Amino acid sequence: MTHYDLIVRDVRVVSHDAPEPVPADIGVVDGKIVAVAQGLDTSDAAEVVDGGGKLAFPGVVDAHQHWGIYNPLAVDTEVESRAAAQGGVTTGVSYMRTGQYYLNKGGAYADVFPEVLELSGGKAFIDYGFHLAPMSKEHIDEIPMLVDRFGVTSFKIFMFYGSHGLHGRSSDQSKFLMTPEGERYDIAHFEFVMRGIQKARQQYPDKAEAISLSLHCETAEIMAAYTKLVEEDGKLTGLEAYSASRPPHSEGLAISIAAYLAHETGLPKINLLHLSSAKAVEAALLMARTFPHIDFRREVTIGHLVADIHTASGIGGKVNPPLRPREDVEVLWEHLLAGDLDWVVSDHACCRDEQKFGDDRDDVFLAKSGFGGAEYLLPALVSEGRKRGLGWDRIAALTSWNPAQRFGLPTKGAIKEGYDADLCLLDADHPWTIRAADSLSAQEYTPFEGFELSAAVTDTFVRGMRVLTDGVITGEPRGRFLHRPTGRAGA
Repeated sequence: MTHYDLIVRDVRVVSHDAPEPVPADIGVVDGKIVAVAQGLDTSDAAEVVDGGGKLAFPGVVDAHQHWGIYNPLAVDTEVESRAAAQGGVTTGVSYMRTGQYYLNKGGAYADVFPEVLELSGGKAFIDYGFHLAPMSKEHIDEIPMLVDRFGVTSFKIFMFYGSHGLHGRSSDQSKFLMTPEGERYDIAHFEFVMRGIQKARQQYPDKAEAISLSLHCETAEIMAAYTKLVEEDGKLTGLEAYSASRPPHSEGLAISIAAYLAHETGLPKINLLHLSSAKAVEAALLMARTFPHIDFRREVTIGHLVADIHTASGIGGKVNPPLRPREDVEVLWEHLLAGDLDWVVSDHACCRDEQKFGDDRDDVFLAKSGFGGAEYLLPALVSEGRKRGLGWDRIAALTSWNPAQRFGLPTKGAIKEGYDADLCLLDADHPWTIRAADSLSAQEYTPFEGFELSAAVTDTFVRGMRVLTDGVITGEPRGRFLHRPTGRAGA
């Protein structure tokens, strides 16, 4: 007889490789799933949770979050990981860079990243990792060290920082990015970042499959020119103005540049982040056909799938790249249903009210960029996706299996024997209305205010530990930093 630490009984297990949920009980020992079968013997289980016939989803691997961008990292790690667990997220991978915002400092990652780990350590309710952005020549040289010593296997380029800051025009790039005098963060730097990452892949062939580069694809020069046009014209306001100031062809052009640089440098693992428009996906697919030897992956956020420039609740919906007109939203869904997009993320960046809005609360160009939403990722994708014919297996792949496989997390992403016991219970017939006041995030507003959903996460388990019970956070923060590519929780 197996002594189980936990049995979650009477659930319907959702898997990326099965078209329909399968009735089963889930047995857990030492944080790992050891049995997925009906009729497990509960007599010798330390804890038994009755799933009541709910869907058991693999814990969401939210591969695009931003902890510590607007609030202190230690605070965000605790508070925003609660919001993540509220939405069934069990692993969050957060972007981190040097420069203004985040830790507000420059310098070597050998000095900065240990501070990141110290500030976040012991505070998360979910397991977590970090993607790092090489902002300087020194950072490129550090890539092999970051892979080997810290288990950081994914890196990022912010293409629009060429002449733009986080929220708009930036007249002093070096001051904003806190890079050494005389260095430029530009297309040439992006090329050298790619060469540095490919060098690390060759240096560590056993880890190469998990080493990749992600890019935020917008073109600074196009954005700067169109921002000036929109402001001088003065006819557009709010999110409509912001979308026009960062037009979709800016995304398409940046994607084309990024793809050719990947071809030139021989870097085969490229992730194109938060594609927001028809033109962006069109360019991404064109580049995949043009360079078939490059393993492109295409990401979309839940915000760009469920909100548009007119339905989002006010300029709190300002984000980069912008929310788009409804026509773009519909095209994103067409591509998602066609299998052209690889994972769905939240791009969660808690920006509290007093930080988000400028002196003129109606001026979108004064508002900060970004908002939270991890708590809505799975419920919203199920609610909207099922109406459109998105299969249960595809939802599991898009939210868990695919990002886990890409980002060096082989113990995450599935409710199967040998995997971490990361899962959430979802009531697929639970109508509710999004209200910011009900979120565990520190953010006091949401661009999804008033949106009607049909599914809700009730319980979340991280390595067999129940961190959300009937919608309420339970226990202490026991999430761990993930030293990749093993995916195993490290110190």
